[in-house]
Amino acid sequence: MPLNMTQGVTAISQDVYQLHMTIFYICCVIGVLVFGVMFWSIIHHRKSKGVKPAQFHESTKVEILWTALPLLILVGMAVPATQVLINMEDTTEADVTILVTGSQWKWHYKYLDDDVEFYSLLATPRAEIENKLAKTENYLLEVDRPLVLPIGKKVRFLMTSDDVIHSWWVPAFAVKKDANPGFINEAWTRIDEAGTYRGQCAELCGKDHGFMPIVVVAKSEAEYNTWLATLKTTQAEAKAEEQKLLAMSMSMEELMAEGEQVYMTSCAACHQPNGEGLAGVFPGLKGSPLTIGDVGAHIDIVIHGKKGTAMQAFAKQLTLKQLAAVITYERNAWGNNTGQLVQPADVDARIKSAI
Repeated sequence: MPLNMTQGVTAISQDVYQLHMTIFYICCVIGVLVFGVMFWSIIHHRKSKGVKPAQFHESTKVEILWTALPLLILVGMAVPATQVLINMEDTTEADVTILVTGSQWKWHYKYLDDDVEFYSLLATPRAEIENKLAKTENYLLEVDRPLVLPIGKKVRFLMTSDDVIHSWWVPAFAVKKDANPGFINEAWTRIDEAGTYRGQCAELCGKDHGFMPIVVVAKSEAEYNTWLATLKTTQAEAKAEEQKLLAMSMSMEELMAEGEQVYMTSCAACHQPNGEGLAGVFPGLKGSPLTIGDVGAHIDIVIHGKKGTAMQAFAKQLTLKQLAAVITYERNAWGNNTGQLVQPADVDARIKSAI
């Protein structure tokens, strides 16, 4: 039935489904018995038949009966439930360990055994959200970079958060675990079938709570290893390229062109394309003391964010080139015209000075 719990694609999800159905059937039997006795009593002992109500008080037998029966039922339900819960919490002997970090409003995945990491962001076009285009089948359940996992391997998740409480939830795995700032929660899964599985943040984590999807692509071990090797190579090449940039200077034209693209992708939703922000919600950058004042303070707030606000830390989300470009763009767009250029080396120096 479409209203029932899904069976999922893992052994734990199957156990959870069977437990759910067992408890459901027990509740159905109890409901039929209780209401059956109640309606039978109402019909056969009604006043119109001349039945006089029995007079009794404090029946020891009845009190023992209505205490013992529920106790036995609860114990009978607790035994399988406890076993399933114990299995769900057993994260030992994992083949893959992934650190999952929630932030407003995206997920960060770090493969601790292989030293690769990336952010996963909503990929649904803004035009669909604003009803300018027809909504697709996976509306608000699409990401730019899905989490990739191997099938047949035990995957351990370490859940935490950079800001508020989030909740990583994939129904097909029967995994739903809160990501709390300052704490590490654990969960695990072993996927039996290759495919694409979707979920979303299940905690009210702010205004864009509904725009924080989860997409997991399960691959065979060979395909997973190939993907992982490719990702390692790509990230290593990107780091090497960044190191080359530290010795180079980019022109104003290069920085402004790159910066505009980064701004429209990562900043415009809050600060608006015209840099004027939203009054009382997000500060404007046009003519702001931040964007025309001390350049060091501007770099710091972009790379480290600002606690207690929706301003995120972009140090891990953007490359040094992208950070330098977007800061340069903000300091020279919308009439700010400071004439100041921020180079990748300037951003790198501020990041290292904070370590």
